[in-house]
Amino acid sequence: MSEDLTFSYVVDGDNFTCAGEASSAVKKQLRWLGFSPDIIRRVSIAMYEGEINMVIHAGGGQATLTVQPDKIVMVLTDHGPGIENVELAMKEGYSTAPERIRNLGFGAGMGLPNMKRYTDEMRIETKVGEGTTITMVVYIPKSV
Repeated sequence: MSEDLTFSYVVDGDNFTCAGEASSAVKKQLRWLGFSPDIIRRVSIAMYEGEINMVIHAGGGQATLTVQPDKIVMVLTDHGPGIENVELAMKEGYSTAPERIRNLGFGAGMGLPNMKRYTDEMRIETKVGEGTTITMVVYIPKSV
């Protein structure tokens, strides 16, 4: 692949019926482009976790995926409340999800840790009261 391919998705806030549509579309696109199952799994999991976080905490947002020759870059942007304590939010099991969300089976506090676990790089830019942008990168191994 010599040119970058970019895909953009709108993530509908507080709509669990549509939650996962962007990550599902990404999975199909990457499969169509011929990526390995491992790359597809890693990107799909990271996208799904980010998408669910935007639905739960931020009232939705925008997800952009750029496929470059050597990497896949995901940028998730929202205008939600921001993350007050990023270090605490990165701890497995820590969650600020309301009880009604937990009763639906979401909000277990694994979103950000899983996003970091399944990507090679992750950067969080957040401002309380303004929103959050998370940039994640998965490197594409060179073919042997």
